Amino acid sequence: MGRSRRTLPEELLLLALDPATGTTAQPQSLDLGLAGAQLVELALAGRIAPDGDRIAVVVPRPTGDPTLDCALELLRRRGAPVRAVHWIGGPRLGLRQTYLSHLERCGMVHAVEGQMCGVLPTTRYQATDNAISREIRARLDSAIRTGVPPDPRTAALAALAHAVGLGKHLYPGNEGRSSRSRLRDLIRHDPMGGLVAHAVMDVQNGVAAQPRRSPAQVAGRPAGPGARQAPEPARGVPTQPRRGMARAVAH
Repeated sequence: MGRSRRTLPEELLLLALDPATGTTAQPQSLDLGLAGAQLVELALAGRIAPDGDRIAVVVPRPTGDPTLDCALELLRRRGAPVRAVHWIGGPRLGLRQTYLSHLERCGMVHAVEGQMCGVLPTTRYQATDNAISREIRARLDSAIRTGVPPDPRTAALAALAHAVGLGKHLYPGNEGRSSRSRLRDLIRHDPMGGLVAHAVMDVQNGVAAQPRRSPAQVAGRPAGPGARQAPEPARGVPTQPRRGMARAVAH
């Protein structure tokens, strides 16, 4: 995989990054979304494929992206297809920081040092070129506005953005309600993106042990009159200290 194209985890993180504050929206669910985005990117690269509600490695050859290749190798070591919900729900501590550091090395963001409460050192990340984030956002806006089925990459990005709760960040308030609804509906345009987004929401809702939902639920609609709507993902997690006198990474 060349570096001419941004990966889905990178795009999802850039969507979540607030250009004004340098913080990320939905930090608790974003790690789950990044793990799911890795699966979709590997599927787009032809390395894995869905097998029902499971993920199977079909071509173990590395992609050339170290972070994706680490995920691919872990999947390969499983030896058998793994349920997407179990993979996404596994330990993913630090995945958001891994991608923030990666974007910094690529020159797409830069670290801004500061302090929390005037005592605890913190690091926030500002985009070096907001045009990149605007281009990513424009793809979602176009798919929402025109109703034309998007390409698989954009459809998967929309599905993941909805799954981690970025809808209210991207399209806030009552005026954004219809856009949030259409963002949710884009989930049906990419089977792999839909599978992964569904798994992300299941992990957040604590239903990883339940069987796969119906296609209606994957599209964001309850299966029947008694079905529960997925609650909004949690909005924050405590800052995790590093070694010694910690440097907090701003959410």
